[in-house]
Amino acid sequence: MRPMSLPLFLNKERWAKRGSLLAAASLLAISAGLALVPTGASAQDLTSGLTGDVDPDAEMLLESREITYDFDKDVIVATGDVQVYYDGSTVQAYQIVFDRKSGQLTARGNVIFIESNGNVVRTSELTLSEDFAEGFANALQIDTTKRTRFLAEKARREGNNVTTIENGVYTVYTKPTNPPNKPPLWRVRAEKIIHKQQEKIIRFENAAFEVYGKPIAWLPYLSMPDPTIKRKSGFLIPSGVVNDKIGYGVTVPYYWALSPHYDLTTTLTPLTKQGLFGDVQYRHRFQYGQVSFSAAGLFQAQPSEFSTSRADERWRGAVNSSASFNLSRDWTLGWDVTYKSDRQFFKDYSMASFGGGDPSEIFLEGRNDRNLLSVRAYAFQISQEDYEDSDFDADGFSPVGSSLQDKQPLVLPVIDYDYVFADPILAGELSLAANFTSLTRDETDAFSIDGGTTARFRGVDGTFSRLSLQGDWRRTFIDPLGQSFTPFAYMRGDLFFLASPDSDVTALAGESFVGRAMPAIGLEYRYPIIATFEGGNQVFEPIAQIVARPNEQRIGELPNDDAQSIVFDTTTLFDYDKFSGFDRAEGGTRLNVGLNYKLQLNSGYYLSGLFGRSYQLAGENSYATPDILGATEDSGLATTLSDYVGSLYLDTQYGVKIGAQARFDKEDFSVNRLQAQASAIYGPVVSSLAYAFLGEQPDVGIDTPREEILGSASLRLQENWRVFGSMRYDIENSNIVQDGVGIGYDDEGFSFSVSYAEDRSRNDGDSVNRTLYFRIGLRTIGNTQVSSGALN
Repeated sequence: MRPMSLPLFLNKERWAKRGSLLAAASLLAISAGLALVPTGASAQDLTSGLTGDVDPDAEMLLESREITYDFDKDVIVATGDVQVYYDGSTVQAYQIVFDRKSGQLTARGNVIFIESNGNVVRTSELTLSEDFAEGFANALQIDTTKRTRFLAEKARREGNNVTTIENGVYTVYTKPTNPPNKPPLWRVRAEKIIHKQQEKIIRFENAAFEVYGKPIAWLPYLSMPDPTIKRKSGFLIPSGVVNDKIGYGVTVPYYWALSPHYDLTTTLTPLTKQGLFGDVQYRHRFQYGQVSFSAAGLFQAQPSEFSTSRADERWRGAVNSSASFNLSRDWTLGWDVTYKSDRQFFKDYSMASFGGGDPSEIFLEGRNDRNLLSVRAYAFQISQEDYEDSDFDADGFSPVGSSLQDKQPLVLPVIDYDYVFADPILAGELSLAANFTSLTRDETDAFSIDGGTTARFRGVDGTFSRLSLQGDWRRTFIDPLGQSFTPFAYMRGDLFFLASPDSDVTALAGESFVGRAMPAIGLEYRYPIIATFEGGNQVFEPIAQIVARPNEQRIGELPNDDAQSIVFDTTTLFDYDKFSGFDRAEGGTRLNVGLNYKLQLNSGYYLSGLFGRSYQLAGENSYATPDILGATEDSGLATTLSDYVGSLYLDTQYGVKIGAQARFDKEDFSVNRLQAQASAIYGPVVSSLAYAFLGEQPDVGIDTPREEILGSASLRLQENWRVFGSMRYDIENSNIVQDGVGIGYDDEGFSFSVSYAEDRSRNDGDSVNRTLYFRIGLRTIGNTQVSSGALN
């Protein structure tokens, strides 16, 4: 034997400088390096450290205390803190032996293989053939970047394709911040775990699912896709269904990976009462967008279980399509369209893979830094059932609670355009806005609050179209004292067209077109006063705004579809026009005043508040004159002196946040409207509380106040356990509207929750809808759930 000893080289530069040793060391580098560094494995590949493809042109660096070459046996041995760096991966071992005659490489002693993708393989001894076709390891552990772990007594690779793990375990492990020896709550133990690399399949034979080390389910056969791929055809985790009207059922989904760009999911749910429920969802992704098509339905075996409209028919179902395409850098085309056979389909069959969100919409939108063009169309398919309430029926029109679907509009189209000029105009900012809306309704939506004599209208049948154009200009001056003056002006014009059998309700009989114009000028004044003290700073800012314009034209003669909601609070106090849409245009001269206050403490507390009111100085008050709906008289703006409005927001920066909006009566300062929210995180408790009070609105038929409180809380009992609950309570009528309670467990590999809820707010014939929901999730394997739907 003629041994040759090579010293440790710390880096490639020193390696290159030792020219006399380069020839012998290169032999070792080529032989040992190429046999140690696989690069084809992915996040949870069972073959990590045992196989892979390497880049033959990659450079290699070897560090070791001693390297010897036995010329007689043709064996290369590196001993003592051996480290091999190759193609982004690292192998560490006490000793690496390469037998050139047998073409076998063996790493011994605390072998650690760190892949370039972050996976870590640990074993006491690792053996590989020179061509990677065969491999063997004892006591193997693989930790992936997804915090999953494989343990095995033995692992063997054969035929450059199949890796077999004997007496293996698959589980997850905790983050380093958690106790390092914390045992996993669950794991899958199998006599054999077989990975077929070419088929991308991992198969477990004679497996058992264990919880806290105790087997609770035996699985003679279990397979899952190779996690090196994101998409693989196969069965997904099933879910359960329990419902008094549809019976018991189990959803069985199957995923079809048809192409890298499109796929299909089919789901069959056999139901004990209603038969077989089918669901299909197709998704296709393109370079510049995506589209999906979905359908769900069944032929009901016992339709008499349902009493709502059309729900008692044999065929029930729904279809949906959604899409979004980037036509260019600035333009997007898309849609989200749903059609359902009846109003209650998604409630009765909640296991459908898609929902019935209203409205259905088609849109084309283009935007850049300074302008926006949006073209949209809407269709509404409601879920509410027709009802009877003759107290509010209007003479000559259909009852209030009947033909609700026919009273919904088809909006086609809504076009919005906004443009802000880049260059100043008269040293100020000029912007343009335009809106065109056209809608069609089959049935007039009318009601009455005086026994039917006087009708009010939420919508008029026929086709209604409106074109609105508005230009806004403003400029801000700041004087040496810090006072801010912003003069502004706007000009708006509207053109209306109405074709309706009931056109006489809007006083447009005999008129095809009606025009309306509204010019305005105004000035806004602000003076922020900053006061600094040792613990922080505060800002007092008085604000005044005056808007002068002529009276609004033709109030009560024109339809009103998009300006029905009148909410007067601090968010609208300084709006030039406080109506919510284009169908109304505020007129007259109005003064808005308020005081804004902000407090910032160095400790992190932040408080802000705004208090003010509005004055009608001249002209006709648009809110005092009722339109065809008559919803403005209880707005708080219908008198010369408006109600007071105020808001408050507090953020402690320590988990507690409080916000409130209120409107107070101008005469006695009583509360006419109040909305308050609070959220808090304190130790193991996470909670939220919301309160709402709305005073009576006799002008729209609401003669009593409405007052509700909604609360929810979650309490963490231990490290992983929590209980949670929520309640919505009607204070005015002293009854519970909704309530729910549950318990859950969450850790890094397992989640579990059980909840029970009751809902008394639905108008579907049941006084109480009860739902029991059970969910369990295993990280990397999947989630399953069982929902009772309705237990009545």
